[in-house]
Amino acid sequence: MSAGRTVNSLSQDWGTPRKYVAAVRKVFGGMIHLDPCSNKTSIVEACTEYCLPDQDGLELSWNFPTIYVNPPYGRDAERGTTIKDWLRLCAQAHAHHGSEVLALVPVATNTRHWKDYVFGAATAVAFLYDTRLRFLENGSEKGKGAPMSCAMVYWGRDFDTFCAELSPYGAVVDLQPLIGKSHGHSRHAKQMEIAL
Repeated sequence: MSAGRTVNSLSQDWGTPRKYVAAVRKVFGGMIHLDPCSNKTSIVEACTEYCLPDQDGLELSWNFPTIYVNPPYGRDAERGTTIKDWLRLCAQAHAHHGSEVLALVPVATNTRHWKDYVFGAATAVAFLYDTRLRFLENGSEKGKGAPMSCAMVYWGRDFDTFCAELSPYGAVVDLQPLIGKSHGHSRHAKQMEIAL
């Protein structure tokens, strides 16, 4: 995962820190069924993992009960994709399949992808206290800190469990009153309607 850096190659992987993987497992009751943007050094150990370059998680099924996503943060010039493509599928997996989805993403509340797929679509968000979240770099804990604030976004039915497990790591905000509403220049309602 690119952790805020522009994707120039697919050779460097930025993995989720162990404490967040443990929290995700607890929110999901112990089982992560799908990691659609995994890598060879991932510690997530989902039942099903899609790994670039052999498997493109944006093109394969997300019809799984629980899904954890630590997407590439930068633009993938080779595939013409950005983080908004991953967040769109997070929202759609919950809306279409009833999937419980957690995503570790940069805080970018002014962007269209937050307005379209987080505000008005997600159940909750935990704005993480780590000022420079230290990703695993190619599986090693010596990775550099992220150059931006990060959040764990939740599309699911169990706000109380999400709150209990993520509160030690960040400020949890209940987004349920915003679901289905338009935010800023949001195109969420139109896009979700088209996607259905």
